[in-house]
Amino acid sequence: MPSTHNKDKPWDTEDIDKWAEEEFKPEDLKAGEPFLEESSFATLFPKYREGYLQEIWGEVTRALDNKGIGCELNLVDGSMTVKTTNKTFDPAAILKARDLIKLLARSVPFQQAVKILQDDIACDVIKIGNFVSNKDRFVKRRQRLVGPNGNTLKALELLTKCYILVQGNTVAAMGGYKGLKEVRRVVEDCMKNVHPIYHIKELMIKRELAQKPELANEDWSRFLPQFKKRSVARRVPHKVKEKKNYTPFPPAQQPSKVDLQLESGEYFLGKKEKEKKALEEKREKREAVKEEKQKEREKDFIAPKEKEYKSSKDKEKKKKRKEKHENDEENPKKKSKKSKD
Repeated sequence: MPSTHNKDKPWDTEDIDKWAEEEFKPEDLKAGEPFLEESSFATLFPKYREGYLQEIWGEVTRALDNKGIGCELNLVDGSMTVKTTNKTFDPAAILKARDLIKLLARSVPFQQAVKILQDDIACDVIKIGNFVSNKDRFVKRRQRLVGPNGNTLKALELLTKCYILVQGNTVAAMGGYKGLKEVRRVVEDCMKNVHPIYHIKELMIKRELAQKPELANEDWSRFLPQFKKRSVARRVPHKVKEKKNYTPFPPAQQPSKVDLQLESGEYFLGKKEKEKKALEEKREKREAVKEEKQKEREKDFIAPKEKEYKSSKDKEKKKKRKEKHENDEENPKKKSKKSKD
């Protein structure tokens, strides 16, 4: 039996946006009383963020006071705490405050992080450290996400309308829910060795298609590029083998381990003497390596060669000698007369 509830309502008009999020005001709290229980969230921050957080904590406190949220900065434990107070009127404000301190701990600047208190902005912290076990490969893929001079990251920010910050083993993103979904897909695929340029091309095409109202109810898959994975066989470098002169005689027999011990006299040593000799050899090798490392360390402390200091009088004397020498070369007749005299 068809449903009888899916009918057009007389009060529904086209100018109404059903997905718009209205701001929560103090008069919207119907109870009119503070919350029965206190809710609180805490997060740790690294040592290098301590100075910056001390500078901007006054602004953080003022921003949260507008929402009726209390905050505390503990420099001893290295933690930030937010909690509800008697003035809190918005039930979701404590969750926004939690996201704010989380972003501040992830090196997001305060001017950007404070935007999370708005209703239409959300955040997502994407963990990328577990995708690749090799450290060098991880650094290369993370740099690929940033791009040369940060161009790839700027393109993603423009297309997704999100703020993106790559920091350590995480990627912090702020923006709308639809943009955050695209950012997570691009970041995770980049760490799985899919270049971000493919997603950027796809997002650019989608943005152009969204501007055409005639394609609003059509499938866009025929317009999107299809990228196939290619397994290109890498050419192994050709090694040229040196030709050896043919000899009918077999190679000379190599001395065995016992023969070498007889030559060195180790064969006749006792068990304790052999152990003592092995320890001495290890010690000599250790000392040789230690000396080499010490020499490398001392290279940094070797003073560079400095130019010899010359006073102004020495410079004048040198200049006069040079001028005199040039004059003698220009007038060789005078010089010959002087030599005859």
